[in-house]
This record gives sequence, C-alpha cells and structure tokens, in this order.
Amino acid sequence: MSAALGNRTHDALVVKADAPLVVVVDDDDGMRDGVRDVLSSVGIDSVGFSSTAELLAEPLPDRPGCLILDVRLPGLSGLDLQAKLNGMGNKLPIVFMTGYADVPMSVRAMKAGATDFLSKPFRDQEMLDAVSVAIERDRARRLELSAAKEALKAAASLTPREQEVMEAVVKGLMNKQVAHLLDISEVTVKIHRGNVMRKMNVTSLADLVRKVGILDSLA
Repeated sequence: MSAALGNRTHDALVVKADAPLVVVVDDDDGMRDGVRDVLSSVGIDSVGFSSTAELLAEPLPDRPGCLILDVRLPGLSGLDLQAKLNGMGNKLPIVFMTGYADVPMSVRAMKAGATDFLSKPFRDQEMLDAVSVAIERDRARRLELSAAKEALKAAASLTPREQEVMEAVVKGLMNKQVAHLLDISEVTVKIHRGNVMRKMNVTSLADLVRKVGILDSLA
C-alpha cells in the first residue's frame, strides 16, 4: 500500500467511526478509481487496493461496510480470498465484480456468502444498490455481535444462584414455583430475580427472554 493511500486512510476515514467504509480491490486502476468515484458521489468513504496481498497487509478501520472484489486478481484470486476470509471468521460482506463471469463461478461465490455478483460493465446504480444491501447486512451483523457481547458480559456477572433463577424464570415459572424448584423462599427468589433484571440490564420478562435466547444461540 502506498504511503499516500495510507495517509488517506488515516486522515480521511478514521474520523467517522460509524460511517460506512467500502474496500475496493481491483488491479485495473481505472476500474478501481471509477468505482471509488461512484461511491464518493453519494458520500460513501472507500479505500482501494490493487491486489489481495495489499489488502491483507493493511489493517482497516473497524467500521461497517463491505468489500468490492474483482474475481481475477494477481496472486490470490478474489474467490480464494473469500475462502480465506471465511476461514479467518471475517464476515465482511462481499460484492464481486468480473468481466469473465460464468455460472459455476457466481454460484460458488454466492454459496460462500457473497451478497452480489456483478458482470462488467455494470451501471453505476447497480453497484450502488449492491453496496447498499451489503452495508445494511454488515450493520445488522455488527448490531447482533454487539448484543451478543453485551449479553455474555452481563451473564458472566450473575452468581450461580441468580443463573438458576434466570433459567427458571425464562421458562415461564412463577416465583412460587421457582422457590419450590430451588428449595428457597419466595422472598429470596424475588431478590435474586431483581438482581438478574438489573445485571442483565432489562426491564421486562420479554427482554430477558430475548437476551437468554441470544446466549443460547452462542452455546
């Protein structure tokens, strides 16, 4: 990555941490710059790389966004990069673009999680529509990840007894039933239940059930 590009990444992109950032990888300078110009025209920040090696060598800001990736690239191909990122657990949505599309190629990309597969030449609006869908998918993914981290942190603060009470409550048991199940007084159940609601940062049983559902999905 050139020093100039690195400076642009630091100075122009890190400032707006919640604004989307699109990463464009294409060894064709004209195509890469053209896509970035289209994105810039609607206020979307982007960075460009000419190869997958350049991309992998450069840490990117932690921002919602997507990857616009040419299929045929020097070194590691776009499809191989997709497989590598999946193996690394990187869920950044990918929009593929290529001038040599075929059905097996597009099927492979979509099955591996690509959000779109555009054949060159494509209309500017096609690219913008694909990027919009990919960014919204990434925003949703990041919200889910944030909620999961919050739920895990909250659950870790519960005592073993509070965890037992929480499990019983989300199953729909009344305080009296929980008290009988755990062989404790109903007053004690109410105290533990209040602690659970406070530590889990919820104000209703529905919210508690939702958070426990998130925890169960991570198990």
